Amino acid sequence: MSVAPKPVKKVLRTVTPPYRSRPDAEMTTIGWLVFLVLLVLLVPLAPFIVALWAVTKVSDYVSDQTNSDATE
Repeated sequence: MSVAPKPVKKVLRTVTPPYRSRPDAEMTTIGWLVFLVLLVLLVPLAPFIVALWAVTKVSDYVSDQTNSDATE
């Protein structure tokens, strides 16, 4: 049977100074710029990506059908 430890009465300070949060406008700006660049690049390419995905799905389906016919 173990004995439960007693709660701590005094909190010890750490070696590092306390963290004071602040708004990080620089990183927010960079994040928005990366998002906008990706949006500008991917939106015009989206129809081609969808078409390529559809072609591969149809191709896989047709190859599965021809392989199953050959094994029977």
